[in-house]
Order: sequence, then C-alpha cells, then structure tokens
Amino acid sequence: MRALWDSFKLKPKNKYSLEHLKYLHTVLTKNPVINDQNTGVIVETLRQVAELLIWGDQNNAGFLDFFLEKNLLGFFFAILAQRTSRTVQIQLMQTLSILVENLRSQDALFYLFSNNHINKVIIHKFDFSDEELLAYYVSFMKTLSLKLDRSTVQFFFSAIDNDFPLYTEAIKFFNHEESMIRIAVRTLTLNVFRVEDEHMRRYILNSTAVPYFANIVWFVRQQVLTLNQLVSKSNHETRRRLDDFVDDLLDQFYYTHDIFNLGIEDMNVVLSDHLMQNLMLPLLVGSIAPPEKGREPPAPNAEDRISPVLALFLLAQVFNIYSYKPLVNTLASALIHPAPTADFTSLMHIKPPPPPSLSNLGTRTAFRRFSSTPNLDQ
Repeated sequence: MRALWDSFKLKPKNKYSLEHLKYLHTVLTKNPVINDQNTGVIVETLRQVAELLIWGDQNNAGFLDFFLEKNLLGFFFAILAQRTSRTVQIQLMQTLSILVENLRSQDALFYLFSNNHINKVIIHKFDFSDEELLAYYVSFMKTLSLKLDRSTVQFFFSAIDNDFPLYTEAIKFFNHEESMIRIAVRTLTLNVFRVEDEHMRRYILNSTAVPYFANIVWFVRQQVLTLNQLVSKSNHETRRRLDDFVDDLLDQFYYTHDIFNLGIEDMNVVLSDHLMQNLMLPLLVGSIAPPEKGREPPAPNAEDRISPVLALFLLAQVFNIYSYKPLVNTLASALIHPAPTADFTSLMHIKPPPPPSLSNLGTRTAFRRFSSTPNLDQ
C-alpha cells in the first residue's frame, strides 16, 4: 500500500516533460505486482506512457532514449506475465497498438519489434471468451500487419523455425461470428500477402495456403447454404437480415478477388482450384446442371444443393466481381461447354470433403488440380 501511496508523490506539473516520463517509470518500478489496489494506477500509467512517447517521438528524442535506457518495454511484458485483470490486458494492448501505429522513428519501431517481445504477446494465452478482449487483440494484430514490409517482416517471421505467429494466430479467427473480427483478419492477411519476401511467401504457400484457402472456401460454402435457407423462409420481417447476409457473403467474394489481384500466381492457382472444386462447380453450377445419366435429380432442399435462382444470382455475382481469367474461363467453360470433361462432371455431382484444421499449421500440404484452364479468348 505504501508503494501505491509513494507513486502519487512528486508528480511533475508539466505533463509533457522528461521528468513526467521518469515519474511514470517510478510508478511502474514501485508496483511490480498487479493487484486490485493498484490496477487503476497501472492502467493510467500505461496510457500516459504511450501518450508521452508519441509526443516525444515528434518533439524530444530524449523521451525515446529514456524509454530504451530503462527498458520500459520490459515492464509491459512483466505485467502481461502475471495473472492480471482484463482491464490491464486491454490497456496493455491499447498502449502497444498506439505506439506501433503512431511512432515515426524507425529505431523506435525496431526496438518495439525486437527480442521477440511482440510475438510473445501474440501467442499469449488470453481468455478469448471475452469478446472485448478478443476485439482489442485482433485490432492490435491488424495494426502490426500495417507495419509489415521487407525490413520489418524479419521480426515476425522465422524461416529457420518455420514460424509466423502474427499470421497463423490471426487466421484462426477467419470465421468468427463477429463480422468486424472477420474483416480485421481479412485485412491482416492481405497485408501479409503483399510483403515481397521470398522466404515468407514460400512458407505461406507450402504450409498454410492450402488449409487456409480450403477453410475460407468451406466457410463461404456454408454461408451460401445458410443463405439458401434464409431465402426459402424469407418474408418482410427478415428482409433486412437477408440483405446483410448477402452483403457479408459478397464481401468474401471481394476478399478472394483482392487476393487474386495481388498477382501472386502460385497462390492464385491454389485459391482458384479450391473455389472451383469446393464451391463453384459442386454448389453453384451443380445446382443448375442436369443430373448425371442414371441418377435421380437431387431434392430442392438437398444438403449440397441450393435453389437454381440463388445459384444463378451468385454466378452472376462471380462473373461481375472476379477478373482472374483462369477462374472465370474455367467456370464459363463448365457452364457453356456442350461436353464438359469428366473432372467437371464429377465435381458438379460430388459433395467435397470438409477442410483440414487450422490448429496444426506448419507442415507442407498439397492439393489436386482438377484440370487445365481453358482459353476462351481465342
């Protein structure tokens, strides 16, 4: 209790001064163990440290020098290592997010990212049943991804250990029920894919692209099936929910379209084949294609079929949104070719298997290409 009382003593009058930053360092030093009595003090101290460092980054280099000299970042991670309250954990992530987002000095950012400190925060076992805590965590990760480039990716990706927690931990929330979390994950992955680092891209292609894209496409597939149920039961009262659901589904289409537009051909081949094999041929085209000879047509409410009207609507959206020629040409060929190949025909009438789990990333995975893409420009 005395340490808590002492922490209020001798507080400088000038808030934006080196003396005030030293005072905040004293508060952290005298309160190494977080408890119910000093939680409020620690939360406010963390908030003010971020505020002063941002000001100092733009006005007084001495602030950063003191931050480095006293290893104030070490206090942050010592706090995280304790079983602290959600309030402290949220403020810690807010403080780190503010620093990452606003520090202009490259030296300051490199210090924040060095010694694997940030990765330890990423892999920390937070209680993600707390929705607010999860939202701050994902927001923090998205903020980190905005700083990724050729010079900073080294702090997050290890080619030696085949480890990229910023990416692999984030994609576990790709299908979270909260749309803002899904959007943040999509933004993060696009930021990762844009970094032109050969080793990182090879890791993504060899170890994560197949399971991640398989899960993304399977999630979209389940959304389409759910949309089919909503359409069949729609009325005036459910119109708003139906509109929101369609918008969310089309956002997924635009997301994969954005991946194609990055121009990473090896990645595009994997994504295109998963879309064709697990969504577009079996569910969209399959719902309007005539049954195979000797087979009864599927019931309108079959698990792997949607209404022809919805299938046509979604196919129209696909052709309107996507511009990746191998995907568009293959889909067009499947729709208009008078004698589709056996691969096409089988995929239209066979329900695809569920995707692999994202919980065990890091091993090389493979996928089967079903056909070469036709050239419809000739």
